[in-house]
Amino acid sequence: QVQLVESGGGSVQAGGSLTLSCAASGVRASSPYMGWFRQAPGKEREGVAIIPFGGSDITYADSVKGRFTISLNNAKSTLYLEMNNLKPEDTAVYFCASHCYRRNGGSWYANYWGQGTQVTVSS
Repeated sequence: QVQLVESGGGSVQAGGSLTLSCAASGVRASSPYMGWFRQAPGKEREGVAIIPFGGSDITYADSVKGRFTISLNNAKSTLYLEMNNLKPEDTAVYFCASHCYRRNGGSWYANYWGQGTQVTVSS
């Protein structure tokens, strides 16, 4: 059974930093990709950063490249998202996800989701 539990969200001012964590269970053996997604009010959920187990083919959304870093601690089965130089447009609910996949080389999707954690960036 897949379980994903996020933590680390909060409110910061523009330019600040936050690190999100996701405790994962039941995913390693069956999910080649894990990732972080976000959904802002009135917008569709979008993939922010995707990471493969044991690989280096990390994918970032253009809007966060150079500011966000995704990492995976296999021993602890924990996924992280380090977010620096945060902007008001980063405000959203952030979701940890497993069994991520891509359709026709386009957008990322996922089969399992955490409950989400709110990130609010004020100007």
